[in-house]
Amino acid sequence: MGLFVRRYGGWFLVWLLLTSAGALWIARSELVRLQEDFETNARIAHRLLSQRVVQHDAMMAMLALLQPTSATSRPELRLPSVYPQVVSVLRRDQEGSWPKDAMQPDMLRSAEQASRKNNRAVLAGVDFNLGRYQLVLGGVPASFAIQIDMRSTVPWSEWPMLPQSSPIRVTLQQDNQHFVLQPGTPMNHGWRFDFRKRLASDSQPFDLVASQQVGWQQLPWMWMAAWALAVAALLAALMALQRQRAGRRRAEELLRLGQVARLNAMGELAAGMAHELNQPLTALLANTQAAGRMLRETPPELDPARAAMAQAVEQARRAADVVGRLRRAVERPQLSGQREPVVLQDVVRDVLYLLEPECQRRNVTPTVLPCVVPAVTVHADAVALEQIVHNLLMNALQALELVPASDRRLILSLNLTSGQGVLTVSDSGPGIHPDLLGRIFEPFFSTRERGLGLGLSLCETLAMGMGGTLTASHHAPRGASFHLALPLETAAA
Repeated sequence: MGLFVRRYGGWFLVWLLLTSAGALWIARSELVRLQEDFETNARIAHRLLSQRVVQHDAMMAMLALLQPTSATSRPELRLPSVYPQVVSVLRRDQEGSWPKDAMQPDMLRSAEQASRKNNRAVLAGVDFNLGRYQLVLGGVPASFAIQIDMRSTVPWSEWPMLPQSSPIRVTLQQDNQHFVLQPGTPMNHGWRFDFRKRLASDSQPFDLVASQQVGWQQLPWMWMAAWALAVAALLAALMALQRQRAGRRRAEELLRLGQVARLNAMGELAAGMAHELNQPLTALLANTQAAGRMLRETPPELDPARAAMAQAVEQARRAADVVGRLRRAVERPQLSGQREPVVLQDVVRDVLYLLEPECQRRNVTPTVLPCVVPAVTVHADAVALEQIVHNLLMNALQALELVPASDRRLILSLNLTSGQGVLTVSDSGPGIHPDLLGRIFEPFFSTRERGLGLGLSLCETLAMGMGGTLTASHHAPRGASFHLALPLETAAA
């Protein structure tokens, strides 16, 4: 027994964990499917009943418009033949009274007064035992009341469920009383789904209440058993393969891991270089093109052309700094970060100037909130810091493309906190799902369809290399915020 446990105990534990996890996932997926079906059916039922009660309001409005021209004129009597839910139609002429055989005549009189006051149909009374209620509309020269059957109100031909066999219980409720439209399948165990929503009529304030009990017997046990057998077969195959190739596999694995590590390092370095060089080279191209366009003017615009060429030279130097930093990171990692005093406000201003065409193209006007001090000086690598700010702003602009132009907001703020300078970039874009906040800094992870997933990962690496941090959070009421914290120059000294 002890030998069996030592040899197969780990495999059995893995089988148990995988089987349990898979069974839970299958069961949860089935419960999610059942709940979605339940909510879909309940919403369809609510929409159908809302259409019917709104139809009742329209009937009352029609009766008010079709006031009788004489005491013998009774056009309202045709309603029961057209609408099966209308049990009867009552009329009170201006000088008369409600018929003696009317249901709850006292309530009809009070409801008529309320209808005249509110200028709409009013509920006169509900008999949940019979499943009937009355609507009253006061008018001149005649007032009308219709008696409605709740069960006949349901358009059974369009009903999304089979009333006699569906497990969903559907009732119409008001206060603490209810009328059962569909009995459902009662259970005292399992999972319960609930739906409650008011019908779309002020005159008929009924709540549609739906519920469903899902028991253990409704879980997909066959699929869970098939998953357990599949996991057992897979683990048995892996066990056999491991016994046959244990020695050779270890040697091959060591070799493969070494090769993969080198390839990953080279790939990440190449991807990082391409990603970081893309921005200054794009700016270099844009400025040289602008300078060429200005020189072709008649007469040539020399001063703007000189300014554009100066910007091009600056971006070329920036690209050279990126290459130099990456080269130092490979050859002499200890010299890769040349940190110096850098004013955060200057970096933000330079990057905003560089991205001005991108902001204009997206109809975005960045807002820089005032800071408590005129200059937040941090101890950082100027090129790396500019790269981080550029990346954060571009990510925000790309996120804002997904919302209407009138809702686009880009806010930058600078603060001092516990010996650090903090730059916060907030946008009003779609935001980041809470489940993804912990993954957005992973290499090659991206929420965009064609994103490489390297920008935020490189930004975080650069920030940590300068002794800082880069975090993300939800920006209320909608959007995302990124917080770059770097040590102040005084704190670093």
